[in-house]
Order: sequence, then structure tokens, then C-alpha cells
Amino acid sequence: MATRPLRLALFGSGRIGQVHARNLAADPSVNLVMIADPFIDGAAALASATGSRAVQDPDEVFADASLDGVIIGSPTNTHVELMTRAVKQGLAVLCEKPIDLDLSTVLACRDHIKDSTSPIMLGFNRRFDPGFAAVNARVASGEIGKLEQLTIISRDPAPAPRGYLETSGGIFRDMTIHDLDMARFFVPDIVEVTAVGANQFSDDIRELGDYDSAVLTLRGRGGELISITNSRHCSYGYDQRLEAFGAQGMLEARNLTPTAVRKHAASGTELKDPIYNFFLERYADAYRLELQAFTAAIRGESSPTPDFADGLAALVLANAAVESAATGKTVKIDQIW
Repeated sequence: MATRPLRLALFGSGRIGQVHARNLAADPSVNLVMIADPFIDGAAALASATGSRAVQDPDEVFADASLDGVIIGSPTNTHVELMTRAVKQGLAVLCEKPIDLDLSTVLACRDHIKDSTSPIMLGFNRRFDPGFAAVNARVASGEIGKLEQLTIISRDPAPAPRGYLETSGGIFRDMTIHDLDMARFFVPDIVEVTAVGANQFSDDIRELGDYDSAVLTLRGRGGELISITNSRHCSYGYDQRLEAFGAQGMLEARNLTPTAVRKHAASGTELKDPIYNFFLERYADAYRLELQAFTAAIRGESSPTPDFADGLAALVLANAAVESAATGKTVKIDQIW
């Protein structure tokens, strides 16, 4: 395994599956063996584009004894079953978030696979974003002293289609969960969550009993304060920013643009390209680096991170945000697992 290409299979040929498939196909250290999806036409098209094989039945994936691991990019309600089967066969797993929308299901999955030594990674790809990762490393090095405040801003350019929103689990379990994991990337031990949700512009989201906007305040055990701002729409693009403030200074990761060119003219100064408008472009490097971390974990070169426990913790915090927004009360986090 140290020198040969890793043999991997992919579940799901939708939007995320396409990202993973193309990154796998571009990596000479990996052989994408097959793509599994009950919607075989999509799988076949993606397999043709990436030099792999399309299959419809997951059993065909698990029948291949030569595999080293799987990537699960299929719908959320399939994650636990596919992860459990893969781990029981000794396969490494990279699973998109969330593990499941139901906490009891996630806890049962944990109990089923607790004795496994297979690497399990969760798809919180933003930890691998070069800007966010650099800020995290510099905070950890003590460059700004003790971290006192962390500010995370995450706004989508527009709401997802209603069909997706109906099964997404709501803004806190679907959208904010990425930001909750980012909060834990900096402050692993979060002890309380306060969340406020609002319906400001989307009738569809209101009818689904969900919020289109949210603001959260988290508190770390060391007194750190974390604020998260979310919106399901943003007129100027995909707004993704982070600021870490400490006793000796502040570090920030700003929005990215396709080029670093700036225009200075009578109409304005520092005029630049619009920021990226979608997560696929904004986090292209993060997805690629996430895959590299996964293959390194399979080869035993590093520990898989973020791991199953991180996925569980993010869901616990998301559930706490749901409760807080519904009750107007701060929710204490007494125990994550």
C-alpha cells in the first residue's frame, strides 16, 4: 500500500460526488475503481468522464475485496448503513456530513463500529481551506496570545431548491453544522450554545418551519466567545470569512476572488473581481487537500481528522442550536459523547 495506487470506490454521483470523482481521477496515487448510485445514468456519465466503472447496487462495491476505502457522497439517510458496512469490511471511510440527522442513530452507529481500526474521516472540508487552516495554526502557535473571540460568517448566495431543503434537517443541521465544526477546530470544548433564527425573506423556508437567517453565540470552557452568522442569501456571492481575536492581535481570513487584480479609478479604489459565488469554486482547494489527508490516513501516515467523534460533536451542537432557537434559552453542553 505504501507505493501502489490506492483502490477506492465512491457512493453518489451528485454534486459532491462529482467533486470527489474528479479529484480522485486527477490524483495519480489513487485508482477510482467504481462509482455506485441507484441513478445509474448519472453514475455512468461520471464514470465515463473519470475512467471508472458505474454500478447500481452497493453490494457490487462491497464484493470487491481489492478496495482500500470508500467515499460516501450519497444522501444523508444512506450514510450510516454504508459506513457501517465499509468499516466492518476493514475499509477506510470518508463520509460527507452529517453522519445522520438523528442523534440516536449516530450513537448506535458509533457503538457498532467502536472496535474497528479502520480510518474514518468526516467531510468537514473547511478545516482544509488554506486560509482557515493558516489562521488556526497561527492561533495554536500563540501568535495572538490567548484566543478570546472567534467570528465566523457564512452566507449562501441563494437558498437551495425546496426539494433539498425539505430533507436537509434545517439550517442548523445542514448549513450551520459546518461552522460549528469550524468553531470546534479552534475551540474543541464548547460548553454552551445560544441561537436565534429568523424568517426574513424566504416563504418556502418559512413554510417548512425553518429559518433563512441565524446568529449563534457559543462559549468555550476557557471563556472563549464564538459568534456565527448565517444567511441563506447573499447578493454579492458566497460570503465566507473568519476572524480570530486575542490579547496580542487579530488574524482574519477574507473572501476569495478569482484573481488578485485590483483596479483604481475615478469610480472607486481597490475595485476587484466579485467573490466566488458557489461553494464548489470557493472550497476547491479544501476538497483536494481533504482527499490528500484521507489517503495519507489510509497509508498510516497521519490520523484521520476530522473523525467520527467530530461529526458526532457537530450534530450535538446543531441540535443544541435547534433547541435554543425554539425556546429562547441558552443550552448547556454537559456531554458530547
